[in-house]
Amino acid sequence: MTIKDHFKITFNLALPVMLSQLGQVSVGVADSMMVGQLGALPLAASSLGNSIFFVILMFGMGVSMGITPLVSVAEGKGKAKRISNLFQHGLWINIGISLLLTIAVIGLSQGLHFLDQPEEVVTLTIPYLLVITASLFPFMIFQTFKQFAEGMSQTKQAMYITIFCNLVNVFLNWVLIFGELGAPEMGLMGAGWATLISRILMPIMMGWYVLKSKRYQAYQLKMNLKNWSLPMFSRILNVGIPTGFQYIFEVSAFSSAAIMMGWLGVNALAGHQIAINLASISYMMAAGLSTAGMIRVSNQIGRGNFKAMKEAGLVVYAMAMVFMFTTAVIFISFREFLPTLYIDDPDVISLSASLLIIAGLFQLSDGAQVIGLGVLRGMEDVKVPTLVTLIAYWVIGLPLGYVLAFEFGFAEKGIWYGLLIGLSITAFLLYFRFRKLSAIRIDQSKPVVPVV
Repeated sequence: MTIKDHFKITFNLALPVMLSQLGQVSVGVADSMMVGQLGALPLAASSLGNSIFFVILMFGMGVSMGITPLVSVAEGKGKAKRISNLFQHGLWINIGISLLLTIAVIGLSQGLHFLDQPEEVVTLTIPYLLVITASLFPFMIFQTFKQFAEGMSQTKQAMYITIFCNLVNVFLNWVLIFGELGAPEMGLMGAGWATLISRILMPIMMGWYVLKSKRYQAYQLKMNLKNWSLPMFSRILNVGIPTGFQYIFEVSAFSSAAIMMGWLGVNALAGHQIAINLASISYMMAAGLSTAGMIRVSNQIGRGNFKAMKEAGLVVYAMAMVFMFTTAVIFISFREFLPTLYIDDPDVISLSASLLIIAGLFQLSDGAQVIGLGVLRGMEDVKVPTLVTLIAYWVIGLPLGYVLAFEFGFAEKGIWYGLLIGLSITAFLLYFRFRKLSAIRIDQSKPVVPVV
């Protein structure tokens, strides 16, 4: 297989996933843009609520990703019954995880008063957070069907559904936030209810497609689980749980950064929300490329072609670098304009613009580290990368950001410089781990030449 072949296959896989990921993150972007029209206070409350919820949501997404590489390997080996079992076990894992995470968010919401945030922000945040938390259960059901289909290299259907439901979310935002078409004017809470309704639609539509499609009828997919297998649960969780923690360590670092921003004031928190919201767009699209890399790598492992596995991973790295360089140029060149899409407060706009310069600088590192996590996940190598993310963000990046912000007087920029350093360290280590493990797999697959 040539590099051109790898690029074509990966691009066809990645584009729908990137657009699907963009659709998911654009729910938050749309909420922030429309809530920002209400002023800095509701925007700050949205930032605090979404910072907490996004950590929990990303952990759930990470756990659900344990299904995809295992389904992809099984598909490469032609094992239909194993694919069916992976779907059923993955579904019940995701149901259980969604319930546990919902309980966790309810508990965390009661502790917001102790985070030293502006009281008026906390008062607005708690009811909003509880409403969007109700969307966890339907979202995790959707993730089951989505990750299963992606493991089968079918990525377009989730894209169509996600984009449609995001349009529903934007429409309902307009209706419920501003009280259009005779609806009550609900402000920030309207954004929460719009998110919940749109996420209820997602599993209904994706589940209907997967369970009714002729493409999957041969696998006899069922929602019930009569013949459960502890080793099957364990295999999925061995990939999914560390993946969830990878997301937690990174996303919670950014959420903790939002909390530190709150110590600097409402404007700092609102400015951070705008900059991180924009950065999350490029990150989630790079995560789509990462998913394509995971599928390509795991599928080649199933076929026993380790040379193609390495080539597929490196092609995804190259694609991500080109994409993230482009977004870096956009962030830096349009740093004064982009914040005006969210708010008209000149102080918040100026602060956001300064942070977008740093966001531009860490685009390449952010892209490289998310690709590294994806291709290594395709190799079922998740424990060492999880440790790397923990150290890079929580031992180095976040503490360094605190010191730069509050001890050396860099304020908002100091927090982001710390995050930039954490991302760069992670990207460097994961890239070299993929190269090392790929070389080992290739060497092990070479036939042993008998000594005469």
